[in-house]
Formats: sequence, C-alpha cells, structure tokens
Amino acid sequence: MPLEFKVKNSDGLARSGFLSTRRGIINTPAFMPVGTAATVKAMFPETVAETGADIILGNTYHLMLRPGAEEVARLGGLHAFMNWLKPILTDSGGFQVMSLSKLRKITEAGVTFQSHIDGTRYELTPERSIEIQGLLGSDIQMVFDECTPYPSEKDVAEKSMELSMRWAERSKNAFSSTDNSLFGIVQGSIFPDLREISAKRLKEISFDGYAIGGLAVGEGQDQMLDVLKCTVPHLPETKPRYLMGVGTPEDLLYSIMLGVDMFDCVMPTRSGRHGQAFTWGGKINLRNARYADDKSPLDPRSSCPAARNYSRAYLHHLVKSKEILGSMLISWANIHFYQELMQKTRGAIENQQLKVFVEDTIRGFAAAKE
Repeated sequence: MPLEFKVKNSDGLARSGFLSTRRGIINTPAFMPVGTAATVKAMFPETVAETGADIILGNTYHLMLRPGAEEVARLGGLHAFMNWLKPILTDSGGFQVMSLSKLRKITEAGVTFQSHIDGTRYELTPERSIEIQGLLGSDIQMVFDECTPYPSEKDVAEKSMELSMRWAERSKNAFSSTDNSLFGIVQGSIFPDLREISAKRLKEISFDGYAIGGLAVGEGQDQMLDVLKCTVPHLPETKPRYLMGVGTPEDLLYSIMLGVDMFDCVMPTRSGRHGQAFTWGGKINLRNARYADDKSPLDPRSSCPAARNYSRAYLHHLVKSKEILGSMLISWANIHFYQELMQKTRGAIENQQLKVFVEDTIRGFAAAKE
C-alpha cells in the first residue's frame, strides 16, 4: 500500500495528522529516532517502540558498508534483521558521503569515495542508492542528493542544488516499488530563491513527500527558521514535510509552527551517551557535581520509567563511572521525552492551543540552571 497522508487538525500553519503505511500508522508531527546501523544506540527496539515512536530512520551509507545491503536482504530485510516491525525511513547516504568518507569525488554520475572504515572504494549513484534502499526494504526512501556545504557562495549553492535536482529525477526513475514511498529533498542553502526553485522542480517530478535538507549544518536557528518560512509555502499542502537532521526541542516546536510534519536527529541518543538529559524543566548535564547528592528523579513530570524511577545522583554516578547503563537509561529518557513532546504538541494543535503550549514549554525549559 502506498503512503497516504491525512491532515486531521490545524492551528495556524501547524497541522497534525497521520501517514498510513503497510507497516502501520505514523502520527504527525512525528520524531524519528535515528537507527544509523540498524540500532538506535544504547536502546532495545522494543523499548524504542514503547516510547511511542511510530517510525525510525536507518542509514544507507553505514548499512551499505557494513554488513552490506545485499547481506541485509538475504537476512530478510532491515525490519526482520533488527526486529523492528513498524515503519522505517532510510536516508539516501548523500550526507554521510559528504561528511564521513575519504577522498570523495563528485561527478554528474554520482560520488566515488573511500570508506571511513577500511578505505575500500565505492561508487554511490542515484540508481545505486535507490537499489540499496530497496534491498533494505525501507517503507520511505529518500532521493540521492548533495548536501550543500555551509557556508557556500550562491553560485556554488546553485550548482549543488541543480545537481541534486537532476539526481532527484534519476532517483524517481529508478524507483519502482509499489509498496513503499519516495521523498524528494529541497536544497538551496540559505538562499530563498534557490529554495523556491528547488521546491518547484521537485513538485514537477512529483514525490510522495518532501524533505527539507541542508539545514542544521551550522547556520543557526534563526537562519534555519528563515529558510523554512520561504520554503514550506512552496511545498504541497497534501504531502508530508520532513525537516532532516533537526534538532533541539525548541527547533522542533518552532518548525512545527511553520508547518513541518516530520523530524529526525541523533541528538537524544548522542546526548544520552554524554550524560545530557532532556526534561520538561530543560536540558541538564548529569556530569555536573551538583547532581552527586540529588535524590530527586531525573524528571518527575515524565511518564518514562527511566526518568521517574532513577535519581539524578544515581545517573550522575553511572555517567562518571562510564557504566553502560547510564547511556541506556538517559537515552531511553531522552527518546521518551521527544515522543512525549510530539504527543503533547499534537494535542495542542487539536485544541487550537499550540502557541500557548510552545510558549509555556520553552519557558519551562529555561528553568534548568547548570
């Protein structure tokens, strides 16, 4: 069954709804935990599902290198391989090729690069990216694109965007699945006219959803939101909008107010592995000595067992002792927080109270003092 998107409620530019896929419903606005190498780091798949996550993200680049897309396919596909039965979105690998690989060379055909693991040479083209994602069996696949470096001069950003649009068309031509869906990716750096051109080109090609890429790469929140303001109006109202690689809870709330439906980011689990927790009272750094004698739970307002049943003193001890359990518990609490944030945001949209909810929530975040 191809993806179906329905908007149920709206509040200003924000909307709540759902995406129907053959593996289940994705409630929107949605946050997708990142399962880079077939694992959401430091978490059991069952626990990720229990947080309320409807979908996770897998990474084409990492899985093509290890264990290999063909190997995952032989083992039954990514869902069976990692025991995640809900929907999976895979990125195209373009961002990681640009940021992680060695000695990469970009041509019209695609990108040749050396693995960051062992130096083996690979070629990744739009057609190969779509083939890999098909072998993985993801429910939502992404076109292959070039993530334009930031900052870039406008002529560089324009050439990069134009290349991504040609690759998007090739990706669409290579995509033949009748069960899964394909999203286009808007590029154009921070330049409004390039973003508009990119969005219009993608609409002409026609996709099941539209992502906004090339952000959260150093431009800052204000500039990111400015790009959204000039991009979202050019995307179809009847299709989901996905902001890639974003971000902080504040980023998510402000972006939802501008009409974004889907997000992914490594921040909750990466922060968890470094002793940083997201709570309804703001982000706290459990490495700090002030928590060594703090008997209070991590976040009494959370419904997550990891946040309610373990003291800040204990979590501080785990972090300072470099115990694996510390990463597991804080990552669990963080992913749960992000899902709870999305759930409450959907409720606020339904009740036409989003602006008040966002203001109150961000005011609550400011309560944390490091």
